[in-house]
Amino acid sequence: MKKAVTATKTVIKTAGKKVRFELVTHPGREVFVAGSFNGWNPVQQSLKPHSKTGAYVATLNLPSGSHEYKFVVDGIWQIDPVNLSLTPDGEGSFNNILLV
Repeated sequence: MKKAVTATKTVIKTAGKKVRFELVTHPGREVFVAGSFNGWNPVQQSLKPHSKTGAYVATLNLPSGSHEYKFVVDGIWQIDPVNLSLTPDGEGSFNNILLV
């Protein structure tokens, strides 16, 4: 069984409708973001390694409004540990909320 990854830092910056997701974790991981904006597809939107420091980045154009999301790291769903805006996911866990 795979263990959940603990992020050291997560940054979400919004500029207009462009949202930059950044997750810092160990190099060599497969990192994705899934949410209401992509039908919760766990492998549609990957975060690409930005450097050997472990930063994974994706910039998405999202419509205005409220979006729920989670990161998927090496196949394990996890909430964004930095974004404290949460809502129950109906499965005993939580989703993060992002307002654009």
